[in-house]
Amino acid sequence: MRVLHIIVGLNIGGAEFMLKRLIESDPVAISSSVVVSLTSLGEIGESLRAHGVCVHTLSMSSALDFPIILWRLVKLIRQYQPNIVQTWMYHADLLGGLAARLTGHKNIIWGIRRTSLLSSNSASTVLVMKICALLSRWVPKKIICVAEATKQPHIAVGYDTSRMVVIPNGFDFSHFTATIEQRVALRQACHFSENNVVVGCVGRFHPDKGQDNFVKAATIVARSYSEVKFLLVGRDCDVNNTKLIGWLNEYGLQDRFVLLGERSDVPVCLAAMDVFCMPSRTEGFPNGLGEAMAMGLPCVATNVGDTAVLAGNTAVLVPAQDEQALAQGILGVIALSDEQRYQMGQLAKVRVINEFTIDKACARFNAVYQEILSGAKT
Repeated sequence: MRVLHIIVGLNIGGAEFMLKRLIESDPVAISSSVVVSLTSLGEIGESLRAHGVCVHTLSMSSALDFPIILWRLVKLIRQYQPNIVQTWMYHADLLGGLAARLTGHKNIIWGIRRTSLLSSNSASTVLVMKICALLSRWVPKKIICVAEATKQPHIAVGYDTSRMVVIPNGFDFSHFTATIEQRVALRQACHFSENNVVVGCVGRFHPDKGQDNFVKAATIVARSYSEVKFLLVGRDCDVNNTKLIGWLNEYGLQDRFVLLGERSDVPVCLAAMDVFCMPSRTEGFPNGLGEAMAMGLPCVATNVGDTAVLAGNTAVLVPAQDEQALAQGILGVIALSDEQRYQMGQLAKVRVINEFTIDKACARFNAVYQEILSGAKT
């Protein structure tokens, strides 16, 4: 079976990682899948190619490129004759879905991953989403949502509920390991002492990810604990980010924060933390939280998207956009003994390993593929 995947880009992100895991977990998928990035190759694309996956890039830079990109997609679909065309996120859903239909291909699966439809999307993205809602009864046979919290808002704006199915992300836990030596080495590089309790956050710098709320909450926490330090990991979470540096200067936290930026050794970065914090304003299915749970970290997270589904009762959940609540959640975990924090982290690790493996996610995707290919009514 050949699946042709169409995705907006292949930089580091939740959808991109899920696509990577879905393909790389299956030797047959590695040899038979085709991946098309509407924009650039990115780190995920490089990794896929290194594993032997066929990856194309189309270099789209604006909406003005839509006609030529549509035509290139038509040519690729005709060239590879896939059994399934699977698209990831709005622009890919629209362009990939239309291209497949123009070739006469009907086995189309869309993918949607957002819960907040208007607040942080550009006007053009909102327009594309609304067009997809109108076309959802005609173009795709299935629409895969990463979370129940993703499904419901899209139904409200007109997506065809009869075609929607929820498949949570799955994790490849073989990559989520780090040694004591790696933890110590990174903490030393960050100038953390043995007495420092390190509260960390992983995610690209973006309003959705709530780094501003994390900084505000850190201000409150720092007043109570002089030994607490804070670690930010993710694209643009670095010293070149003038907005982020401005926040730290405003709140007098320059000496309490370490900014590592985008890293390829996220498990090691997580291992260097004592408490994980997810301050997001919106999430679908929060990959970063799942990864922290897999590393056995006690977690504090905003109760957005399917965070509660993922965490169960193993994390401290607080309202979004409430720095006071976020700070109190962090303070509560810091106040625990080392053993209590360890036990909290182990409960989280057991939950995510038992419930959210990549094998389970792949089985769910494959069940959708087989349903479509068998001609089952959708």
